[in-house]
Amino acid sequence: MDSTEAPSRIANIDFARFRLRDFVESLTDGGELEIRSEATDLADVAAALYCNPNAVHFQKTGAEGAELVGNVNASRSRLARAFGVGKQEILAEILRRLKNSPEIIEVSRGAAPVQEIVLMGDDADLTRLPIHLQHGADGGPYISASIDYSIDQATGFTNIGMRRMMLRGAHEAGVDLNAPSDLRAIYQAAVARGEKLPVSFVVGAHPIDHVAATMRLAGDELELLATLRGAPLPVVKCVTNDIRVPADAEWVIEGYLDEKGYVEQEGPYGEYLGYYGGVKLNPVFHVTAITRRRDALFQTVTISGKQLLRTDTSQLETLRTELNVWRALTSVVREPIAVYAPVAAGGSSNVRVALRQRFPGEARTAIYTVLSTVGVKNMFVVDPDIDIFSDEQMEWALGTRFQGDRDLILLTGVRASPLDPSLHGAATGAKVGYDLTWPYGGASRMEMSIPEPPRYEGKRFASIPAALADGPKSFEQLMAAVGSRDGREIVREIEKLYRAPGLTRDEQGRYVVKSG
Repeated sequence: MDSTEAPSRIANIDFARFRLRDFVESLTDGGELEIRSEATDLADVAAALYCNPNAVHFQKTGAEGAELVGNVNASRSRLARAFGVGKQEILAEILRRLKNSPEIIEVSRGAAPVQEIVLMGDDADLTRLPIHLQHGADGGPYISASIDYSIDQATGFTNIGMRRMMLRGAHEAGVDLNAPSDLRAIYQAAVARGEKLPVSFVVGAHPIDHVAATMRLAGDELELLATLRGAPLPVVKCVTNDIRVPADAEWVIEGYLDEKGYVEQEGPYGEYLGYYGGVKLNPVFHVTAITRRRDALFQTVTISGKQLLRTDTSQLETLRTELNVWRALTSVVREPIAVYAPVAAGGSSNVRVALRQRFPGEARTAIYTVLSTVGVKNMFVVDPDIDIFSDEQMEWALGTRFQGDRDLILLTGVRASPLDPSLHGAATGAKVGYDLTWPYGGASRMEMSIPEPPRYEGKRFASIPAALADGPKSFEQLMAAVGSRDGREIVREIEKLYRAPGLTRDEQGRYVVKSG
């Protein structure tokens, strides 16, 4: 829902609440921010960020001494902080916020912090920004934290996504539009009309905005951004096009994708699954203006390498996958408990699901549904007693509750991510489901129950014979029955009772007085 500008409403807008700089500075409280106050060459930025568990604030980079921050989204704890919840509560919080009613407030250019400085013409120069080479074989320096904003002419809706930009010169960049996406469809429609497509890229955004950019929902995605923020979203029209962008952003790069289509080489580039993507034909973006805050903070994100757990893109991909899997589950499962897409596998290759089965075959129904509708390669389903966030417990479940000839579900010849190097160039691949749940209704068997320390709970009795007269008792229950804090005296009592009147044990191992 849009609101018209009013002085009282503008006065109440907190342009710092969802500002990247303020969020970065808040990380000092949790010890997750590394500050580099010394001058840093752009050539050294990538190595400083690689596999670094912390966000890094470079206070002076390049010849201009520009401020740059990286790795902001590269941990689940930092994303959780952005939403104000714990690490395992992010999905539930996103689902809760998606029920919010969005509010969008358009502000004037004079009131928008992101347009405090406006650069046009020769001054709108990409090579003056702190853009660095991220991986050794990349085709050039990349803007990697860019969130693209465009308008779908067919609907009038604003579309939001995340797209990398490879510098081709001071005023041009290659933009990857090979993967299926709304922006790709919008651009192809513009090319078919022989038209340029206006696009504006926000660089320097709050983590919630990045989460919104990775999601794909019907409708105007400015509303999605406002919904996830859970607060009124201030937007401003760009200087050289009619696209509205968050007024509280750090930087905006305005321009257009030309009408020539997929004609220019872009890449190679280190992709989010941890391997290189090759050279592709992609469209070219032309800069028409650059706007920013007076004290703007530029942003870069980490994408590839051996430790995907410490990259921005895999952390963001994890949340997107978890949301999509949850939605698929709720269409077929009565009681899903939790979903987790391990970041170490890129956030989209593997997914773990805990559910409480309410009827036979529910776990397998969940597997078939998710593998058929979500871009997940391997799916593991467990009962609620397994903590899906624990690698140890998942390994235990795989080793003790799974039989390959019975519990493996294989789908072949299905569409797969072209970035998956194990495809060896094939267009289709396989998906696998692992049913690690107990047989329906069988978890009550002793062989399937999990040992825990004794609690010594139960009724009290005057003696062991009195306790046994009440019914069968385990050794723990016998100790509790007489308040024993030792147990060896119970052994001596049992020894006597074996003789007279006589004891036996049932199939659960409980002690029972012989009848007759």
